[in-house]
Amino acid sequence: MASLQFIFFVSILPFFTGSTNAAVFTLQNRCKQTIWPGTLSGSGKPLLIHGGVELKPAQTTTITAPFGWSGRFWARTGCVFDQSTKKGSCVTGDCGGVLECGGAGGAPPVSLAEFTLDSPQDFYDVSLVDGFNLPISVIPSGGSGNCSSVICDSDLNTVCPKELEVRLKDGGVVACESACMALKKDEYCCTGEYNNPKVCKPSKYSEVFKKACPTSYSYPYDDETSTFTCKAANYLITFC
Repeated sequence: MASLQFIFFVSILPFFTGSTNAAVFTLQNRCKQTIWPGTLSGSGKPLLIHGGVELKPAQTTTITAPFGWSGRFWARTGCVFDQSTKKGSCVTGDCGGVLECGGAGGAPPVSLAEFTLDSPQDFYDVSLVDGFNLPISVIPSGGSGNCSSVICDSDLNTVCPKELEVRLKDGGVVACESACMALKKDEYCCTGEYNNPKVCKPSKYSEVFKKACPTSYSYPYDDETSTFTCKAANYLITFC
């Protein structure tokens, strides 16, 4: 990870011990480039930060989520937005060409941090099932229980199988597709006759993802080593 010389707070809220009323998410950009984190809430759950925000290198923003919130976070890269309309496009993770995603998810391939809070404990994971665009990690604070950190700080783009690579016109690899998306076979998607954990097993492609990020989901039934729990915690989500 890149070293930080300073932290600029986009919004200032305390990173305090979790309560029964809320959890605090802190999003931190440790990348060398600007990113645009997006957030998507589960069905019936309130949208956080209007669905998206800009974070320059070393910037941090803090979000308070309500009791029982569920949803996901990801980072968009290579975005260009009109300052007045907030419309534009992103190279990875685009959510419909707008700065504030407003309930739309990020277009894969994208690295995800996923949460279900207060059920009755928190469940969280880092998922590469939709592919990979940036390193992403989740670090709990102030909770009780197992509360393990989930660290995916490897740049999987550097070891992405060629048939899964997403490249810019100049040849640079900007993301790594899932085998499901790239090859569209049931055995990689765990669909059809493979829609069963006893049948759908790791593939040579998911094993590349798992080797790079051992505690992250590498395919849909990768639950045993990829789902984590904590109670009444706050969460630091770092990109890069």
